[in-house]
Amino acid sequence: FTVEFIRVTHSIPDCVALAIHTPAGVIVHTGDFKIDQTPIDGEHFDVHRFAELGTSGVLALFADSTNIDRRGFTGSEREVIEAFEEIFTSATGKLIVAAFASSIYRMQILVDLATQFDRKVAFVGRGMMQNSEIAQRLGYLRIPAGVQIRDSDIANYPAQDVLCLSTGTQGEPRSALSRIAINDHRYVKVGEDDTVVISARSIPGNERAIGRVINHLARRGADVIHEGIKHVHVSGHGSDEELKLMLSLVRPRYFVPIHGEYRQLSQHARVARRVFAGRDPRPEILLAEDGDVVVFEGDAGRIAGKAPVGRVLIDDTRTGEVGDEVLRDRRHLAEDGLVVPVVAINKQSGTLEGVPDIITRGFVMEERATLLADGARVLVDVFERASVEERTDQGLIKEKLRVELRRFFRKRSGRRPFVLPVIMEI
Repeated sequence: FTVEFIRVTHSIPDCVALAIHTPAGVIVHTGDFKIDQTPIDGEHFDVHRFAELGTSGVLALFADSTNIDRRGFTGSEREVIEAFEEIFTSATGKLIVAAFASSIYRMQILVDLATQFDRKVAFVGRGMMQNSEIAQRLGYLRIPAGVQIRDSDIANYPAQDVLCLSTGTQGEPRSALSRIAINDHRYVKVGEDDTVVISARSIPGNERAIGRVINHLARRGADVIHEGIKHVHVSGHGSDEELKLMLSLVRPRYFVPIHGEYRQLSQHARVARRVFAGRDPRPEILLAEDGDVVVFEGDAGRIAGKAPVGRVLIDDTRTGEVGDEVLRDRRHLAEDGLVVPVVAINKQSGTLEGVPDIITRGFVMEERATLLADGARVLVDVFERASVEERTDQGLIKEKLRVELRRFFRKRSGRRPFVLPVIMEI
């Protein structure tokens, strides 16, 4: 097969869709896209190529569903300029704008405005600093000489002459904006005359963290502006009319909505049925979820089974991924705690030496002393009822002690702690 790259517009430079040419047919994957008629970099959405592919025949279209529930068209990146001009005009102190570090176009707009309003620009936060440096090196971000300053030099300039471009739009605990909000940043402090703009949409699930950051900023007297107050953010994903246009241009035999919650995939499928109404043959729609295997063979397309998917966790203290057993044990420890019964056995006679000791970590219980004393008696009873063979086989006696002690704690406390017996031979 061969892969063809097709220009699309998004919130970052050089975005492309993929046309994958295979013996079975052409598969188009849109990637993230919107149709921006006035792109910042002048690179337009290649409508003509999508139409050509649709005319010659496309086997399957995999299309972005993120904004299917938004009516109309998503605005151009240029739409935020007017709101930011108002903010630059009215801001009397330091101006801090938080945006996604990948939003190079937003950076360019703000750098141009800072130049226009005689403000120095400082990039704050690791992601913002790294991306701005790479973008400048590749020619995607143009900053006039003398405009950019280091974050460590901010204190050397009057507050009204500084623009800080910061990470932290989603309230990430260690992000630059979160540290600024609690007065924990080394170089950037916020005061009563300062203005903070959150130039991003909140990702579902992050609302509470973002609210905390806004509250901290407000306590320091800052004027906080977000999407709900001024038009300071434009999505990088097409709304329903743009997604309809993509369906009409490509005219696939099979349509697979992707990139969204299931409700968005389902809504995209409903919209596609309306777009495809009257076509003969009518395109088929495959609603696939993560892990579904989509197979195209002959004239048929279908979902055929599942592939293993999900998070792969890496332990940075060792090589390779963390196995399911380790994850299960860690969850067990986190939820129910750890109990370590320590039993001393006479190596020669196989008899018990002294009273077993029980050590607990992270295991919450009432009447701790009584419970542990009763647990120790359970261990003694289990040991005395064990045969000589069991006593002298560490594997067998450990398992017997583990099972009985876990059963004891489950009955007495309702919890199932991780029990790890330790046998000491004396």
